[in-house]
Amino acid sequence: MTSDQARTLIAERFPGAQTAGDAPMAVTVPVDAWARFARFAKETLGCWFFSFLTAVDWKDEGLEVVAKIDNVDERLSLLVKARLGPGASACPSLSGVYRGAIWMERECYDMFGIRFEGHPDLRRILLGDDWEGYPLLKSYPMDAPHPPFR
Repeated sequence: MTSDQARTLIAERFPGAQTAGDAPMAVTVPVDAWARFARFAKETLGCWFFSFLTAVDWKDEGLEVVAKIDNVDERLSLLVKARLGPGASACPSLSGVYRGAIWMERECYDMFGIRFEGHPDLRRILLGDDWEGYPLLKSYPMDAPHPPFR
């Protein structure tokens, strides 16, 4: 499947999605289409390989969740993005589509405070349970006292 073919299928199925580039192709979808798009990408575009998931804090514009998924056989690479919006911190979980998302969503929750709805075990993975705040948010105070690392 070529990037052009994928772009056409994406436009037909997700008219609100924006695409840019080819390698990887950046696809921006509304947050309510996040999990549906992931399932579509896996089943229709053949993107079976889940590479990573992270987030970006755009300050006043809110958080953006980013995942990279690939169709290795066809050399189709997608960088899928969903903007949560100002003050929002909830996103559907991809764990039902990609098992590899389980760990990375926990990490994203731990660092950014994003609650992945439908996640089977959403809890801190890197920091202790007594840690306050989310260190990768730009609003996080750098001089805040912290419990010692274990």
